[in-house]
Amino acid sequence: MGIMGKPMTTGNDVVAFLKDQHEEVKALFQAVRQSYGEGRSAAFFALRRMLAVHETAEEEIVHPAARRTLANGTAIVDARLNEERRAKKTLSELEHLDVDSARFDALIGAFEMDVLTHAEAEETLEFEQLANQLDPTRLERMQRAAEFAETIAPTRPHPGIESQAANLIVGPFASMVDRVRDAIQLRGKS
Repeated sequence: MGIMGKPMTTGNDVVAFLKDQHEEVKALFQAVRQSYGEGRSAAFFALRRMLAVHETAEEEIVHPAARRTLANGTAIVDARLNEERRAKKTLSELEHLDVDSARFDALIGAFEMDVLTHAEAEETLEFEQLANQLDPTRLERMQRAAEFAETIAPTRPHPGIESQAANLIVGPFASMVDRVRDAIQLRGKS
């Protein structure tokens, strides 16, 4: 589910699908910035979940294809993975802060800039090249694979798990633990 319980948007292929999610991430950052208390907690919960499942899909489906397909794929993917690792560390730190604290405000602002810069780099350096080099049928199959990956992805940040192999080995266990923690957290608020 996406922002405020609405279904996540979907494009007609993996590139459109992930770009739509980048727009949803922007909306979630805005919701976090414009709210306080329980509303801010809920918006941050949705943002954290979206970023975790989105990055997992990219790490399992898109980055391996880019690494294999693009002439400079290894360099592009390695740079994105480094950004994702730093983002997961920051997101993990944010997760432990009071959402109405000055520290949270300062960190979320810098984090938003980093995430949006990362998304722009993905779109221009990775997604557009994949869209130009892969046939539409393959891009549609990749979208279905990304959607599936998101259904079983961890819902919290796990710094150090940025590769396809790590996600496939550790991801299911982390996902199970995360979803239990999420259920407990949500139950405690009702």
